[in-house]
Amino acid sequence: MPDNVILSTERVVLEAPTDRKKIGLIALATDLTTERDFARIIPMDNAGVYGTRVAFTNPTTPDNLRKMAPEITAAAELILPGEMLDAVCYSCTAASVVIGDVEIATSINKARPGVPVVTPSGAALNAFFVLNVTHISVLTPYCIETSLPMADYFKFHGLNIEQFHCLGLDDDRDMARVDPDTILRAALETDTAQTQGFFLSCTGLQGVDVIAELERQTGKPVVTSNQASAWALMNHAGLEQTSDNWGQLFQYSLPYRNQVVSP
Repeated sequence: MPDNVILSTERVVLEAPTDRKKIGLIALATDLTTERDFARIIPMDNAGVYGTRVAFTNPTTPDNLRKMAPEITAAAELILPGEMLDAVCYSCTAASVVIGDVEIATSINKARPGVPVVTPSGAALNAFFVLNVTHISVLTPYCIETSLPMADYFKFHGLNIEQFHCLGLDDDRDMARVDPDTILRAALETDTAQTQGFFLSCTGLQGVDVIAELERQTGKPVVTSNQASAWALMNHAGLEQTSDNWGQLFQYSLPYRNQVVSP
C-alpha cells in the first residue's frame, strides 16, 4: 500500500450538462414494474432515467390514490437537484385520473419549473390521438371502484369505450404479478368489431409484455401505461426507438399539443 496519495497529472475533461438526456421518474413506493419497463423501452446509450418514490399504502382505491397528491412536489425536488431534466413522469395511471393530470403537472412544476410532465393517462390520450383511434377496449387490474373514474376520464375526453373489463385486484403488488398470458387472454376478451385499439392500464401491470402478440392477433394498436409514458418521454427528450417490440405507437411522434389534458 502506498504511504501517500498523489494527485494525477491527467487533465480532467467534463461532459457538457446537456450531453446526456435526463428523464425524471416519480414511482409509487410499491411499484415493481415501471423501472423495469423503462429500462427495456427507453434507449439508454445517451440517456438515463432518474427515479424517486412517493409513499403509497394499499389498497389501491380512489381515496388512497388521492392521498399522494400533497407529496408529489417534494418527490420531484429529490430528482437530481440542480440538474436540467428533459421530462418528468408521474407513474401511476389511476392516481393521475383521480388527482388530475393538470394538478400533477402543477405540483411537479413547482419543483421543476418548465419541465414537461408526463402522466400515463395523458400519454394514453395523446397515443390514441396520433393513432386515430376513437373506439377503445380497456383492461385494468383494478377493482370496479378504481376502474370507474378511468372510464369516466376517457369518455370525458371523447373516446368511445366498447368494452371495459377489470381483474378485481386492490393491491398493486399483486397487479405487478399478473401473468402475461392472463393479461393477453383478458385483453382478447374485450375485443369487439367496433374496437379500434386497446388500452391496458396500470404502470404495475406487465402490459408491455403482451403488446406485440395482442397486436399480431388482432391487427389493432395496443397502448399500455408504461409504453405510452415511455413514448411521450422519449419524444420530449428527442430519443428514437429502433425496436419494433413495443407496438405501432412508436411509428408516430407526440402530437403538437399539451401533454397534460385539463379535466
